[in-house]
Amino acid sequence: MSGSRKPRPVSFTNEGGRIGAQIGQNNVNGDFIVQYDKDPLKQLPYAVEAPFNSYTKRHEPTCLPDTRVDLLHRIHSWVDGQDERTIFWLNGFAGTGKSTVARTVAEKQSQRGCLGASFFFSRGGGDVGHAGKFVASLACQLASNIPTLHQHICDAIRGYSDIASRSLREQWHQLVLRPLSKLDSPSCEKCYVLVVDALDECADEADIRIILHLLSEVRSLQRVRLRVFLTSRPEIPIRHGFCQIPDEHQYFILQNVSPSIIDHDITVFLKHNLKAIRQERSLAADWPGEDVVRKLVKIACGLFIWAATACRFIREGKRFAATRLNTILKRSGDTLTEPEKHLDEIYTTVLSQSVSSEYSDEEKEESFNMLRQILGSLVVLISPLSAHSLHKLLHVAKDDINQTLEDLHSVVDIPKDHMQPLRLHHPSFRDYLLSRDRCKDLSFWVDEMQAHRILVDSCLRLLSTYLKQDICELNAPGMLAAKVKSSRIEQFISPELQYACRYWVEHLQKSRAHLRDEDEIHVFLKEHLLHWLEVLGWMGKVSQGIHAVMVLESTAAKHECPRLSQYAQDARRFVLSSRQTIEQAPLQIYSSALVFAPTMSIIREQFRDCIPRWVQRLPRVQNNWSAVMQTLEGHSDSVSVIAFSRDGKLLASASCETVRVWDTATGALMKTFQCNSVHIRVIAFSPDGKLLASAQEDMAVKLWNTDTGAVLQTLKDHSSYVDAIAFSPDSKLLASASDDKTVKLWDTWSGALLQTLEGHSGSVMAVTFSLDGKLLASVDGETIKLWNTGTETVLQRHYNWGLVHTMAFSADGKLLIGKLDRKEVVLWDTSTGVLLQRLIGHSNSVSDVVVSPDGALLASASNDRTIKLWDAGTGAVLQTLEGHSRLVNAVAFSPDGRLLASASDDKTVKLWDIGMRAVWQTFEGHSHAVNTLAFSPDGKLLASASYDQTVKLWDVGTGVVLQTLADHSGSFTQSNIELRFALCVHIVVFSPNGRLLAIASNDSIIRLRDASSGVVLKTLEGHTGHIDTVAFSPNGKLLVSVSWKQTVLWDVATGAALQTREGYSGSFEAVAFSPDGKLLALPSIENTVKMWDVGTGALLRTLKGHSDSVRAIAFSPDGRLLASASWDRTIMLWGSAFGVVLQMFEVDAIIESLSFSYDGRFLETEVGLLPTLPASLAVGGIISLRNLPRGIFVKEQWVTRGTESLLWLPPEYRPSCTAFHRNVVALGLPAGRVVFMEFAR
Repeated sequence: MSGSRKPRPVSFTNEGGRIGAQIGQNNVNGDFIVQYDKDPLKQLPYAVEAPFNSYTKRHEPTCLPDTRVDLLHRIHSWVDGQDERTIFWLNGFAGTGKSTVARTVAEKQSQRGCLGASFFFSRGGGDVGHAGKFVASLACQLASNIPTLHQHICDAIRGYSDIASRSLREQWHQLVLRPLSKLDSPSCEKCYVLVVDALDECADEADIRIILHLLSEVRSLQRVRLRVFLTSRPEIPIRHGFCQIPDEHQYFILQNVSPSIIDHDITVFLKHNLKAIRQERSLAADWPGEDVVRKLVKIACGLFIWAATACRFIREGKRFAATRLNTILKRSGDTLTEPEKHLDEIYTTVLSQSVSSEYSDEEKEESFNMLRQILGSLVVLISPLSAHSLHKLLHVAKDDINQTLEDLHSVVDIPKDHMQPLRLHHPSFRDYLLSRDRCKDLSFWVDEMQAHRILVDSCLRLLSTYLKQDICELNAPGMLAAKVKSSRIEQFISPELQYACRYWVEHLQKSRAHLRDEDEIHVFLKEHLLHWLEVLGWMGKVSQGIHAVMVLESTAAKHECPRLSQYAQDARRFVLSSRQTIEQAPLQIYSSALVFAPTMSIIREQFRDCIPRWVQRLPRVQNNWSAVMQTLEGHSDSVSVIAFSRDGKLLASASCETVRVWDTATGALMKTFQCNSVHIRVIAFSPDGKLLASAQEDMAVKLWNTDTGAVLQTLKDHSSYVDAIAFSPDSKLLASASDDKTVKLWDTWSGALLQTLEGHSGSVMAVTFSLDGKLLASVDGETIKLWNTGTETVLQRHYNWGLVHTMAFSADGKLLIGKLDRKEVVLWDTSTGVLLQRLIGHSNSVSDVVVSPDGALLASASNDRTIKLWDAGTGAVLQTLEGHSRLVNAVAFSPDGRLLASASDDKTVKLWDIGMRAVWQTFEGHSHAVNTLAFSPDGKLLASASYDQTVKLWDVGTGVVLQTLADHSGSFTQSNIELRFALCVHIVVFSPNGRLLAIASNDSIIRLRDASSGVVLKTLEGHTGHIDTVAFSPNGKLLVSVSWKQTVLWDVATGAALQTREGYSGSFEAVAFSPDGKLLALPSIENTVKMWDVGTGALLRTLKGHSDSVRAIAFSPDGRLLASASWDRTIMLWGSAFGVVLQMFEVDAIIESLSFSYDGRFLETEVGLLPTLPASLAVGGIISLRNLPRGIFVKEQWVTRGTESLLWLPPEYRPSCTAFHRNVVALGLPAGRVVFMEFAR
């Protein structure tokens, strides 16, 4: 059973004399099976610190009465008014009070019942430092704040169970926009507000642009009024984003407010806070006095953050509050005129007061060092940590951390709960500490690179201490990450350990440390690389790990560390090849990833001892890494077309349902665009990377926003299929070429059709712009036309090329590549029409051809499942790339020419390093896919049959081919597909003594061969249709074969047909003789099993009970029992001369392999060994699958032991057929190889 199937409990019950079993995945240790809550909202990832009223913000202030009066009035009037602009952007410099206004707006709207949701970003704030949980958090709050919306959002989650992993755009549409559009009154009568604070502190600029675009879409809502209040600094990405949506927003700039109004508001703020301090400390009634307040307002220079920091500093002085106020006044002299300088002075004052003047010089120096270490770590942390985690990470005593931070409450938010994260009150404090120009007292200045170096050392020390294999103590190699509760992960992987795993390399990079061979970095990687990657797998951060390994590789190469560089290079190949394995089942890094890595891989050799002992025989693999860098899986159908973005960082691939966009560096799926099952013929990125164009089979061209996934334009005017598309260099124009003999030019911004270029005499198969965008070249089967895009004038060149099927221009338009017939690739010079090369080499049809960006290489994809790289100058084949298991449909060069992408019918996309020139080892095997396997009775031989018309006999012990048996004499041509199919062998069966082979072909003939010599002994002819199954009798003297409407019983010695039964209207793949050879069991189309007398041919009994087709039948060794397995997911055990059902097993799988153990006590199936007698059941009728012997099987992508997933199979090792003998597994691969593995029971 596949590891992806939802687990079911194991239980046996006795009902009505039948013993039934329900079999499914056991839950190891009892806490790994996901329990889905009745409320789907709890499945969404939620940022608990995002709302304005979250626990972490409980002390954050709102605007005081009589402050920000005009601004708040304007905002609330906009909320309630009829202004069609749905976004209010409040922008201002650091410290001007934006967040305080945002909290005030959110609180006010919450009190009115009009707050939809709020999200307060914070740089380096974990979940609120990025957009990963932005939409999901808004959706959860909307469902809570608008009760009638709850059900609609829950329905969306049920309909899209993986919605949290989809693009921001798709989350926004499914979780927010669509549910809101379904609201009915009275909910629609209110205006709801979304509050988004500090958008500039979101980590990814691309996400910022996406969020702005998505928020602008609230204007499209018809049934509910939704407003968005947003604050940020006036950063360039945000300004640019708002320029794209001028009609959707209004803005307010805080620093443009009249200084008198700002001074008034700061005065109110200071008086309020100083009054509270006066009352707390019982100071004089006139303290501090109007003059002092006026001085403080002057020093603040319009910065609320200065006033807030000053008040916190004074309050934390407790009985020395008045003294601290005087210190501020004294330090902030009248000579300071710039606001930033006043802010620096208050920060210096705070820090100075934290180190006692009564300390000795030595004590002061120790205090300064501790202060710099702790504050330095705080300000360069990439994600916030608690005091407890900081103590663990830095290896500093808790008391030292607590005492150092004790007097810093005015600049650091220090929760009473030491498990809650520490945060700076304001990012300006970080800027101050890291600047030598601003932090004048070098006792406090933080050397940023040194701070990063401290964290690198701390991270490595922590990782080396706690990392280990199977860190969560699961003891289940196939456990899927999705099935492990987050509480289990958090129990074993602490916040500080998670932090160290995610960020140690980033700190290393920022520290600019020099790497050396065998240094602490090298030693750590040799000991803990796999442990580190395992943890990243449980955290869902494998992409981050890939980026980290790439950084290590480039840094090691730059620092000339040959051994470390080689190690990091091999680590990159290792993690890229096993990315999906680690993401889905992290513990497979010790089994699948190592087992299938090349034998010469440094990582495989380094961690060889980690390979589980239950893998007793490893498969034969390549010696070195191949040219395949990555295999990208995710499409549910054939991948038809691919395209790189102009910078080469993204790759788009299209199947009939989706366009997927991948990160070419890590293989991460970035976005998925739904295409409504319309086949896509061609795709292309715009040069600026903002658009993706796709030509559909419905004759339309769609323009997608690559950031948001939105369809911006649908271009319709062609009357036939579009075969080629191209963007102009400035991305403003799109050219589409069609079978309707025209080329159309479109405005990409408006979608307007600008020109229709007519004159071609046939389908226009290729189109390209000149580098300056002024000329457009288009080509049909015999003509190139050069168009002036401004004047529509045309320069036409005629050539006699013959019948051209596919054509494409090189990047510079100087070369044209195509194919003249099924297998021939041709290259022309576009300026002269001269035929430069004629290339023949594929063994089947060429499906696609492309030219490298520099024009030096050609790549051709073929139905022979290979890709060939050709020298464009000489026509020589430089390399043949093998790896796809089915037809290759498309190829594309990356813009720098270093990578080649390929798309295939095997539903994958592969990325190839074409500069590697790897030598692909040729293993013994078939030249085409293996379609059937059979072990000899003693398990020493294996027979394999293939589409290449041959049967091969293998020595199971050595994996060597002993013989190759050709079923027909003579040769055939690849084009004769009908003959190839007729000669294909699809059934191979050994006789009980292993001396004979029965081989059935698609020509309806069975050949009996001597297994030792391969000589054909008998040819059995008589079937008129496809033979479905063949079986020997136990003594080997008879052979039964079943085909459409015919069952034939043969005498093996003479080859004579003893009995022929006609008239069945069904196809049977299961048949079994009784041990004494007197009975024959056959399934029928009525979902029954029929028992026949072999001697007389009489029908003895019909066994009824299954509700679907029977797939497998087996007799017990003593002949007293019969087992049958059906598509209805049941196994029935029949007794008392087969008239009584003794047991019925309900299994969560379709069983196709069924046999009895040698003693008849167990049934061997894909889901394990099942007890055959009631006496074997445990007391009370309950039995645990773990207590039963379990067989080795292959289900989908896994080698399983019973229902336990053991070994994940990479795409190139997923079999077209399998065979099992005890603990040996044979995999027949689509590429023609046969692979052997052996497992401990």
